[in-house]
Amino acid sequence: MKRIFKKVFIIGVIFLLLMQFYRPARNIMLEQDYTADFSKTYPVPKNVESILRTSCYDCHSNNTNYPWYSNIQPVRFFMDSHINEGKEELNFNEFGNYSKRKQNSKLKAISKEIKGDDMPLASYTLIHKNAILSRSQKQEVINWINTLENNEYPNNKQFYKIKNEVKQ
Repeated sequence: MKRIFKKVFIIGVIFLLLMQFYRPARNIMLEQDYTADFSKTYPVPKNVESILRTSCYDCHSNNTNYPWYSNIQPVRFFMDSHINEGKEELNFNEFGNYSKRKQNSKLKAISKEIKGDDMPLASYTLIHKNAILSRSQKQEVINWINTLENNEYPNNKQFYKIKNEVKQ
């Protein structure tokens, strides 16, 4: 029995070592056109944009800030799975390419996920403590989404005027 356990253990260690040579492409798009980005589509206040970038963009954009442990397999497989799933569900860098209906649906979903404490994921906030949303941060994002639902962005002529005022 000990002999079988030892063989299985050695094979497992060899397998883990060999896994380290596999390096999938990273979720980093350096030369991306950001004209469809969420912050270009809607007049996002700086505080809300900062909250979303800190708590959401790693999994829901085309650019992830990878921590040191992302170089270790199978951790990287787990991370890539979450990132791909997150981008499939919502990609802030491509938000402007969504139909108006899909944009509205995604805004409502963001609000619902935040209210339900479903996002950001607990597995993400376990290590990224700065991504944990305080009650006031949640309320800021939800209130801003509610104001968007009452306006016709981005087709409203006032969009650009409001956007410039918010960014200053």
